[in-house]
Amino acid sequence: MTIEALLPNWFAASLWERFPTAILRRLNRGMIRSHIKSSCAVSLRLLLIVAFIWLAGCGNTATHNPTRLVLTGSSTVAPLALEIAKRYERDNPGIRVDVQTGGSSRGILDTRRGLADIGMVSRALKPSESDLTAHTLARDGVAIIVHAANPIEALTSDQIKAIYTGQTARWHDVGGSDNPITVVNKAEGRSTLEVFLGYLHLKSSDIKAHTIIGDNEQGIKTVAGNPLAIGYVSIGAAEINIANGVPIKMINLDGHRPSTAAVADGSYPISRSLNLITLDAPSAASRKFLDYARSTDVHDLVVQQSFVAVAP
Repeated sequence: MTIEALLPNWFAASLWERFPTAILRRLNRGMIRSHIKSSCAVSLRLLLIVAFIWLAGCGNTATHNPTRLVLTGSSTVAPLALEIAKRYERDNPGIRVDVQTGGSSRGILDTRRGLADIGMVSRALKPSESDLTAHTLARDGVAIIVHAANPIEALTSDQIKAIYTGQTARWHDVGGSDNPITVVNKAEGRSTLEVFLGYLHLKSSDIKAHTIIGDNEQGIKTVAGNPLAIGYVSIGAAEINIANGVPIKMINLDGHRPSTAAVADGSYPISRSLNLITLDAPSAASRKFLDYARSTDVHDLVVQQSFVAVAP
């Protein structure tokens, strides 16, 4: 029997970080002999070792018990938040930042329930969410996408509304081929859906969709795999995928070409803020991360995600 065998796995693993191998081997040999003589001796020695390890660890709490921040919510914000978190962890040893997706609604709910230190929301907060505080990271737009092989280059709001409410069912009705349109819509709880519906002045119940997707990557993958599909996603996500050769394209909306530059200069009509949110006064650890995430130190990461940086 060895020391490691008598301890929980997580505790046993830490022994090798705290003690030289040679010392552990000697302790283990001593425990084997003690076990043969008396199980009581083993127990006593084990208690002494555990007590020694605990006392030795008390002076190094930051290293072995890192501060952990949990961020949940928007799948649009998450890739940027994850890159910021990686750099923050690198520059702040002992800090762990856990980024989880699930949609803006999850970010709001988790923040209110105390399940997340910080939520991620890809839209402005509503009047009914006045108990929360938004900390804007960047700006983004929502683009209408089709397969790269689709001849359609532009649609009006009225045409898109007709497609998404089932009034227009074939591409030739809007200048395309004589084929049925596959309507791809976002799931409930997604901010991109709310922004899209708000622009078209529609309710969720008005939509007649063939396929329901969650995050931007799912929407892009669905449209890329179906030449007859139409969807809507983050401009930032679309630009990155197009640059990587994914067969989709963004089409003009009401005469406006979707792009990060158009979001930046205010000419594109569907834009939104990308926010981190908190409830009440954030903790010192959360405040430090929020200040970092909104600083010019991460503007290069914002640009890499094809978002528009904002002033701190």
